[in-house]
Amino acid sequence: MGTRLLMYLVVIMLGALVGAKASLGDQLKKRLGSIQTSCLLFLLGVMGIKVGMDQGVVDSFFQIGYRAVVMSIFTISFSILGVFLVKRLVTGGGAK
Repeated sequence: MGTRLLMYLVVIMLGALVGAKASLGDQLKKRLGSIQTSCLLFLLGVMGIKVGMDQGVVDSFFQIGYRAVVMSIFTISFSILGVFLVKRLVTGGGAK
């Protein structure tokens, strides 16, 4: 697990370096949001397939109950709030 985490961090750092140093074309800059959304949807689809293939997870959906839904809602809400606050601190309160 530690190796995968390290790999993810290296990939993120490489992407940040490319974004900071490379001169990306205007066309690519305009499409980055769409590319990111497409990749995220693909990742979520693959995760859904993996969850659906695990019969133990499928059988325990109703046993998990409302706690999983509540935890998910809080996780998403506080992630959005955290990103908003960090963005505000980094950009100095700007909305851009």
